[in-house]
Amino acid sequence: MTSDPVLSIRAASKTFGSRRALDAVSLDVGRGEMIALIGPSGSGKSTLLRSIDGLQTIDAPADDKSGEGVITAFSGPVQARGRVSDQVRKARVRIGFIAQQFNLVGRLSLFSNVALGSLGRIPFWRGVFGAWPAETRAATMAALHRVGVSDYAAQRANTLSGGQQQRGAIARALVQKAKIILADEPVASLDPVSARKVMEILRDLNKSDGLTVVVTLHQVDYALRYCDRVVALKAGKKVYDGPASGLKREKLIDIYGPEFEDVFWEGAPQ
Repeated sequence: MTSDPVLSIRAASKTFGSRRALDAVSLDVGRGEMIALIGPSGSGKSTLLRSIDGLQTIDAPADDKSGEGVITAFSGPVQARGRVSDQVRKARVRIGFIAQQFNLVGRLSLFSNVALGSLGRIPFWRGVFGAWPAETRAATMAALHRVGVSDYAAQRANTLSGGQQQRGAIARALVQKAKIILADEPVASLDPVSARKVMEILRDLNKSDGLTVVVTLHQVDYALRYCDRVVALKAGKKVYDGPASGLKREKLIDIYGPEFEDVFWEGAPQ
């Protein structure tokens, strides 16, 4: 990890009606970090992740203070003053977004879904007609092999298990040549065995390939096991930002309340 942030969020706020989903959240993400975003339902985790990719606009600062309400990626603008930058596509090419529900096209083969990750670099018509260049074909099969689902390349996506589809979504980000992976509750719809496999793949990409990973998790034990740094949100505010080893039982109770054990799949810390 280097000291230069690849993502920078400055006093990001977001209001939905009378509800404050994000409340002046600031965060720097260094190159090569693997960060878990945790917090109760409605704490702002997904809103923050979608804002980083420009899928959700944040509020403009009331007095237009310089540096507030700004998100940058790779030192380029994503959004500021309540508007997504017209240069956001440059950042998105380098950011892979993995959703809870996989976002694969069910009627297409797994191969075609993964090859779609190359559309930022090849003519759009090639994707429409499936006329993939040799480089894309090779990269797609390599990515599928990397995540362990190359045997299912020809199978329709909607016939695959949730774990297989989610690994396909990760492979698509690899074909995209993403430098950052934003994963929004990527294991929430999976059984524990498939969930652990997905988290192991993300950690391996982080450790072996140096990819920056930011993942929202409802399963706190997975955050503590797979991520070196944890950022916790509560009612839209950042209430913890530090090493996973520093997130003790008392702090978890403060974040989640007395039912904090419910967010552990394999037993809460004593």
